This record gives sequence, structure tokens and C-alpha cells, in this order.
Amino acid sequence: MLGAMIPLRFVKGDATSPQAKGPKVIAHVCNDLGGWGRGFVLAVSRRWRQPERDFRDWHRERAHNDFGLGATRLVQVTPDTWVANMVGQRGIRTGSKGPPIRYEAVERCLTALADEALTLTASVHMPRIGCGLSGGTWSRIEPIVTRTLCERDVPVTVYDFD
Repeated sequence: MLGAMIPLRFVKGDATSPQAKGPKVIAHVCNDLGGWGRGFVLAVSRRWRQPERDFRDWHRERAHNDFGLGATRLVQVTPDTWVANMVGQRGIRTGSKGPPIRYEAVERCLTALADEALTLTASVHMPRIGCGLSGGTWSRIEPIVTRTLCERDVPVTVYDFD
């Protein structure tokens, strides 16, 4: 059926406590400096230690791996839950080139995430990625999420924290 897709689902709640059965991936945007200490990552670290540890190791060993803008790495935190560390932010400050968000990098991250989610038959759960400290706007991010995930029949839930 042409044009059919799974619509985005919006709920109030905590994206680190996904409201779904079966395999789940919690997606969030990271910076390319290896920094982890503000924003949604704090909620991730309160629940699990592995995503931060893996991100820092990934960054530290970046000369020998794929770390960089547009890269995505899944970290398993429970038997049926993974955290997707997605490098979609250049630095941490707004500068002459605008806010740290890099929409094209987010699109590459989400495309890779869709492949992983389909392999795992997982649903994807996220806050409004790229819209907090990254400085992006949901009106730019939502179509990317729809194009990369929903149009490929990956169920996506977006969480608005109270």
C-alpha cells in the first residue's frame, strides 16, 4: 500500500522507561567531543552505566573506529533493551555556524538506527532528540524521524517529560 507507514506516537513520560513490549532501542543525540554530562544523558546514566562507558571508550579510541558525526552505536543494557548513542552534534556551543545540531548527521544516525531496529525487530523510543542542548528544532527533526524510521515501518515513540 503506497504511502502507508507507522505514525509517530507521542506520550508523556520518561524515554528511559520505554512503554512497549518486546525489543526496544532508546535513541539520543551525543556530541562529537566525547562529552557526556548534561541533558538526556544524565537520565540514561542514572539507569545504566554501560552507555556512558561505551561512549567514552568509543571516543577515546576514535582514531581506530568509526566515531564521528553521523555515527551510531548500540549498547545493550538489558536482554531486550539497547541505547543508541548517535553522534549528531558538532561541539557543545552555538557558534558562527549556528547551534551544535547537525541535521544531516542526525539523518545518517537515524538511517543506521532503522537498519539496526529492523534487524532486532525493535521499537524506537526517544525524547525530542536534537532539540535540547543541541539547539535544533522539532519541526526540522520530526520529518527526518518520519522519513528514516516511520516510513520503514519502525515503530517510534517520542516522550515528552513532564
